[in-house]
Amino acid sequence: MVGSGIGLNNSILIKKASALEQIARIDTIVFDKTGTITEGRFGVTSIFPSGKINDNELLTLTAAGCAFSNHPLSLSVVDEARARNFTWDTVQDFEERAGSGILCKYRDKALMIGNESLMTSNNINIEDLRNKAGELEYRGESILYVSYDNVCKGMLGLADTIKQNAKDVVASLQKMNIRAVMITGDNEPAANAVSSAVNIKEYHSKVLPGEKRDIVKNYQERGMKVGMVGDGINDAPALAQADVGIAIGAGTDVAKEAGDIILMKNDIMDIVRAIRLGKKTLAKIRQNLFWAFFYNSIGIPVAAGALYPFFGISLKPEYAGLAMALSSVSVVTNSLLLKRMSFR
Repeated sequence: MVGSGIGLNNSILIKKASALEQIARIDTIVFDKTGTITEGRFGVTSIFPSGKINDNELLTLTAAGCAFSNHPLSLSVVDEARARNFTWDTVQDFEERAGSGILCKYRDKALMIGNESLMTSNNINIEDLRNKAGELEYRGESILYVSYDNVCKGMLGLADTIKQNAKDVVASLQKMNIRAVMITGDNEPAANAVSSAVNIKEYHSKVLPGEKRDIVKNYQERGMKVGMVGDGINDAPALAQADVGIAIGAGTDVAKEAGDIILMKNDIMDIVRAIRLGKKTLAKIRQNLFWAFFYNSIGIPVAAGALYPFFGISLKPEYAGLAMALSSVSVVTNSLLLKRMSFR
């Protein structure tokens, strides 16, 4: 209770007491990249039209398809188009496929926006853009291909910003002998660029939403105690599967519902603080159990008169009751000392 209260005072909401014990024991933290290691706010950095379409037309077409999506990439495209005061018609038959992209109709023609697999699975030729796409991927940018009327019209490059303290968080975890792992739906070059920037040595790229839970489960089957950090609806199954699910406060309600611990300030350094709090809380619990056992192993025999035949020592009932009360007070006092400890 004391540990949970300290967490709440520091904007770390611990939904159940057992989470403090579990987080003290974890040896692996799995980060979903977008919104945890990165800010989750993308910017359109490159526009490459193909054929007779120009930059503005390609951006407008992409924004039309992205207008009904809540994906960070889609939101960034729409924001960029609105910042340029572009307007567009409403799409029909909107469909969003997790891990692939968007399919819809725009002005009665098929519009597709998404990754390479979406294009190739629908027989859209993107060969003219592959070299440029490789350059963007090497720089760690995410790519949105755009097909209209079954013809590739170009691609957009978008870049996310890595959180300023992400590298410090990873370094702190490594000092605590906790393995840091990153999972992302991005391709290999983009995933490698981000993981290298924050010094995460182990990562999984091109991960589909349904595979995140399987990755967490795989680590558990290898005997690891796993904490999962995420903020999106696609992270919810993995958060629920993990020994401790840690949800970012700015994330979706579904993610927060699945998480055992919620970081209300959206500061991922609070992951390290929560682990330290858990370890110190667990240490206090062990201290209290030791002293309670030690006290009772001596006090109960004395109260029962075990020493009276040998030394004439007895304990009156009222004194025994007072001693028992003092024992409880000492345990509570020791627990409250946790408030004086710094876990930052």
